[in-house]
Amino acid sequence: MTAVLRAQALGKRYRRRWALSDCTLDVPAGRFVGLVGPNGAGKSTLLNLAAGLLAPTTGTIEVCGGRPATGPAQLAKVGFVAQDTPTYAALSVADHLALGARLNPRWDAALARDRIRRTGLDPDQRAGRLSGGQRAQLALTLGLAKRPELLVLDEPVAALDPLARREFLDDVTEAIAGREMTVLLSSHLVSDVERVCDHVIVLVDSRVQVNASIDALLTGHHRLTGPSGTPAGLPLGHHALSTSRTADRRSTYVVRGGAPARLPHGPGWTAEPLTLEDIVLAYIGRRTPATPGPDTGPDTPGTSTSTSTSTSTSTVDDPETRR
Repeated sequence: MTAVLRAQALGKRYRRRWALSDCTLDVPAGRFVGLVGPNGAGKSTLLNLAAGLLAPTTGTIEVCGGRPATGPAQLAKVGFVAQDTPTYAALSVADHLALGARLNPRWDAALARDRIRRTGLDPDQRAGRLSGGQRAQLALTLGLAKRPELLVLDEPVAALDPLARREFLDDVTEAIAGREMTVLLSSHLVSDVERVCDHVIVLVDSRVQVNASIDALLTGHHRLTGPSGTPAGLPLGHHALSTSRTADRRSTYVVRGGAPARLPHGPGWTAEPLTLEDIVLAYIGRRTPATPGPDTGPDTPGTSTSTSTSTSTSTVDDPETRR
């Protein structure tokens, strides 16, 4: 696998609190990657480390072949749109484009002007008077026009209404079509990830639980319902991520492993496909090992309190990403 971002035992601490600890991760190049996980998983911290806005406390991170923010050439390789889509309130839209042109050696002025025209932004309008959706479009224009190798989007549509959110994501998809660019999108909404991404990473307590193509996840996970029992009784090669009991006291398992043709055909067993949201929630709800910082103490990350039953703690890895 060619990785556009590679983290090894990466950690970031604020005084005694670890926002990210012992995170090891490869983000595949050339993909539209969705990064999902519960609050406090370390997603925003990871993305800020990737953009060079934070320095790691422990471990290493490499982005586009170098350490983040080590010079103009490295900075030019990464575009970043934060959740609050920050802009300079006193500057006009045109001022932002002029500033982008001065600061970015690979600035695409034609792309920037075209996006401003197509999104209906007034070049003379001050950013402080733009709506949330308009600021998001301006921030996205700045990120795209610098022609980065990696575009990082940290929940940029969180404050937008459903229609504006869909239009923004469609704009991202259209803008990167045919370009050699990797997009890393952090979102709480799995529906948004499924709409635009082709690869997903699930981060829980700083640990990668899933790193695979969406197609591989959908074909490699199923819901099995059968006679009451334990996950240990599942067919060979199947690992239960969660279990539940139906109203008629049958057992239901969300499982990894096995194509439909290999699922059990014994008495009382049924199998059905899962949605991406079903799969992501199953991994988020699993018990995960404690994730201590280098100096273990009471303020280091702890163990998830999920009541899900798990018989496997291995990370899902798409075989395609190992090449």
